[in-house]
Amino acid sequence: MKLRIAKLPGDGIGPEVVEQAVKAVDAVCAKFGHEVSYTLGYVGACAIDRTGDPYPQETHALCMESDAVLFGAVGDPKYDNDPAAKVRPEQGLLAIRKQLGLFANLRPVETFRSLVGKSPLKTELVDGADFLCIRELTGGMYFGEKGRKDGGDTAFDTCIYSRFEVERILKLAFEYAQRRRKHLTVVDKANVLESSRLWRQIAREMEPQWPDVTVDYMFVDNAAMQLIRQPKFFDVLVTENTFGDILTDEASCISGSMGLLASASVGAHTSLFEPIHGSYPQAAGKNIANPVAAILSAAMMFEYAFGLMEEGAAIRKAVAASIDAGVVTEDLAAGSKAYSTSEVGDWIASEIK
Repeated sequence: MKLRIAKLPGDGIGPEVVEQAVKAVDAVCAKFGHEVSYTLGYVGACAIDRTGDPYPQETHALCMESDAVLFGAVGDPKYDNDPAAKVRPEQGLLAIRKQLGLFANLRPVETFRSLVGKSPLKTELVDGADFLCIRELTGGMYFGEKGRKDGGDTAFDTCIYSRFEVERILKLAFEYAQRRRKHLTVVDKANVLESSRLWRQIAREMEPQWPDVTVDYMFVDNAAMQLIRQPKFFDVLVTENTFGDILTDEASCISGSMGLLASASVGAHTSLFEPIHGSYPQAAGKNIANPVAAILSAAMMFEYAFGLMEEGAAIRKAVAASIDAGVVTEDLAAGSKAYSTSEVGDWIASEIK
């Protein structure tokens, strides 16, 4: 199979971790006889520095022409610390989601047996936790009308959802629940928000189409608590954009490190695969960042974009072997030897081969 991949390393540690993901992809393609080609694109702060645009048209064209996008991270302190900045790196991420029609973010949360002691939660709570968070990506408050009034002293952000947007993300959630353990949790704030009441209304209307899926409903504040109290309760969790942004970062703590969690953003056009950890500028260029999330994002790419399950499994197996062998970066080393970003990438690629 010929695989055309748009490589968008972005900012901060993005280039370092994407480089390790590419090593894993190359190793899998060599092992299974695939032909892979990469084309480099710019997004985020590095794109602003080059073109003034966080998601230039040439980068969008590259993504549209590719079979999948391997993405790093966006963000830079020089923009974070300037509240008056008109153009920000994160606008590039919102633009890529909107223009590629990436309406669903899939974040699997799973634990590694040898790392359950690294979780801030008790071992008996997290050992065996395995669920999928599905976050709506292109609607809600992040994309609704926003602005200032009263001379700038009053600010507003509008959360707006249409039936079409809610139905398509819920349909995806029901489908994934049916493939997994047939349990779907719809998270909203229907006791307060009208947009959440629409979500709950539509979910109830759709329930009869999936009679073998058990559906429960949970207010977002309760969901935040239950993720900590009983993470093994969840199978598939679906929610709107802002709630999903917060809950998925909370859920990342279950595994013991944000550096372990991958994600896929899927929708109308080319799917995008990225680690969830962000640009982590404090570690940029130091060769200390954990590349596992980016490498597991590459595994998701084989599985979700190309339907190559064996290839994805080969990456996952190599990652698990590296963790069991203690070949980990400083965030997981805890007193034992800490390997560099590139050393972990090299070890996993060699294990795949």
